[in-house]
Amino acid sequence: MSIQFLGMIGHRLASEIIPANGPLFDKDYIARFARAHEDAGFDRILVGYWSDQPDGFLVTAHAAAHTSTLKFLLAHRPGFVAPTLAARKLASLDHLTDGRLAVHIISGGSDSEQRRDGDFLNKAERYARTDEFLTVLKLSLESTQPYNHQGTFYQAEQAFSAIKPLQKKLPIYFGGSSAEAIDVAARHADVFALWGEPLKGAEETVRSVRAAAAKQGREIDFNISFRPILGSTEKEAWERAEYIRETAGKQLAESGYTFGLPKPQSVGAQRLLAAANEGERHDKVLWTGVAKLVQGGYNSTALVGTAEQVSDALLDYYRLGIHNVLIRGFDPLNDAVEYGRELLPLTREKVAAVDRHEKRSA
Repeated sequence: MSIQFLGMIGHRLASEIIPANGPLFDKDYIARFARAHEDAGFDRILVGYWSDQPDGFLVTAHAAAHTSTLKFLLAHRPGFVAPTLAARKLASLDHLTDGRLAVHIISGGSDSEQRRDGDFLNKAERYARTDEFLTVLKLSLESTQPYNHQGTFYQAEQAFSAIKPLQKKLPIYFGGSSAEAIDVAARHADVFALWGEPLKGAEETVRSVRAAAAKQGREIDFNISFRPILGSTEKEAWERAEYIRETAGKQLAESGYTFGLPKPQSVGAQRLLAAANEGERHDKVLWTGVAKLVQGGYNSTALVGTAEQVSDALLDYYRLGIHNVLIRGFDPLNDAVEYGRELLPLTREKVAAVDRHEKRSA
């Protein structure tokens, strides 16, 4: 099993250390950003979802039109589009991208953000809705005959989608650390997504999710997210990390923008903040400086060091059974290019050596 590298693109240049500039929907930047990931050797890129930002379906379509091999992971929140219609939209987009699409289902970790789009369900209700949403979505994506559905959140009579994904099966990613999230993932997800926890916590999550999936007669893969900060030397990398923390702190103070408010309903955010409160450095090179700054609001843990050191750290997660890694930088486009020069090929080389060793041992 080889490692898969995912990146993440935005619709304009902006980050914790770069004030947003240019048009909100910057077509040229989206195209350049996507091509940079393809040229760097990434396998797939995430297109995110926010309650006040441009539509991810259209960002994905535009990025796909300017790439040829790069795959896409489209974030989607249930509750705002009926699953029957979502299935047709996703299947259509899969054809438009020549079979390069996957979907990342997000139930929503913040009541306040959900309410901006008119969703007033609580966390438990959102996960219950997600479970039903995915059940209906799969029926539309896979059923060869019209079907009926009568549920708590959705009803459909003689529903059918004439268009199916170009792929044999549209991959479904899903994340969340709560019991409700793991229960939904066990029944529906192909890939379970983790934020960048220390090794011990990540291992516990992998074990729990695998056990839950096994009870459903299913197997599941895993993805983990990090923000690598590289340097030609270890000292240079850590100096860069401190610069990023200082600059991000100033930008937070000056702009009033929160980069993801604390999410009290999100167990994943609580786990990330707990790790940050335990200390800034974990394992070999894991750093929680920015994670603490944003109160665990999103995937903000970094791996700090030389490409050699960071690739060794990624290999430790690979050995836990996490075969997909989402990495994005604080200087988004330039960092994606930098990762492609050394970190990606070096890590793939080490993973291949591990796989060969395990094959010989077996």
